[in-house]
Amino acid sequence: MADDYFVHPSAYVDEGAEIGAGTKIWFFSHVQTDTKVGERCILGQNVNLDRNVVLGDGVKIQNNVSVYNGVVVEDGAFLGPSCVFTNVINPRGFIERKTEFKATRVGRGASIGANATIVCGNDLGDYCMIGAGAVVTKDVPAYGLMVGMPARRLGWICRCGVRLPSGPHPTCPACGDRYREDGEVLIALDPHDGV
Repeated sequence: MADDYFVHPSAYVDEGAEIGAGTKIWFFSHVQTDTKVGERCILGQNVNLDRNVVLGDGVKIQNNVSVYNGVVVEDGAFLGPSCVFTNVINPRGFIERKTEFKATRVGRGASIGANATIVCGNDLGDYCMIGAGAVVTKDVPAYGLMVGMPARRLGWICRCGVRLPSGPHPTCPACGDRYREDGEVLIALDPHDGV
């Protein structure tokens, strides 16, 4: 029902797109057909959602972001201004590769900083944080704090977005959530339902 969400008059929502209640789509944005947008999402200015993109509930996308076919963004994720997704590993202007799109998952509660680039075919783990300007070329573990070009893990980040102290059993100094490090994996000892 059109009254369940807001679309600015300068934005376009193609027929066949599904938009959840409470979602806001702002200036000059375009949601293409066969796209699913969850409830309470915010799409900033000049956002393009390609065909077959899936957004969970509570996703926030800042200005100037294009999310391409094959990208799934899970509940509560944040896509910073002008971050970039790719969809083909070896693009050529003179060769059509629309059957070669690689899937990318942005996990629950993950954050991608401004101007970061996410190379297609990679999985961004739940609650990870990608630093501004980073270039992600491989899978990112849940709670991983990634920076640089190519992105490397600098440490761990809490579900609440605060950097965790180093050590095998870090506790968040802000919210008190506890974790256990197991090699290149961080396990939450205080799991939460939802985002």
